[in-house]
Amino acid sequence: MSRPEESEQRQLARNLSELLQELRVAQGGVQILFGFLLSIAFSDRYEDVDGYIRVLHLVTVVLAAAAVALLTAPASWHRLLFRQGMRKEIIDTANVFAITGMVFLALAMIGTVLLLGEAIVGGWPAIVIGVFALVGFGMLWFVLPLLRRRDS
Repeated sequence: MSRPEESEQRQLARNLSELLQELRVAQGGVQILFGFLLSIAFSDRYEDVDGYIRVLHLVTVVLAAAAVALLTAPASWHRLLFRQGMRKEIIDTANVFAITGMVFLALAMIGTVLLLGEAIVGGWPAIVIGVFALVGFGMLWFVLPLLRRRDS
């Protein structure tokens, strides 16, 4: 919601600043997660894992890479289109990238939890742990905010 005394350009500048600050928080986490996932393939124990774990790991790495790409894209768009009079378009596009990036980050986190569950306990308990992660991320990151938005 805009402030009555705030011009459209000031509001856009504030919106962009807030969006980029939010992305800084998400980027750090996704980059650490991505590095962790990359390191797994180079461990000695990785040679002994079955095909399911390898596919789950690869899918999770791809999800994390997509999250990195989407969550860092707004900074690149801003830098490349800086002072082109396209602030609103940058914000609109960056917002889509940010939300989509958070979806991919949530999926990568769920995949990581499932992957670790498989490595530690395996079988149905690992799947239950993965489902708990799915419900947790889904509720906290998407369902509850969307319900709040609908109610306001």
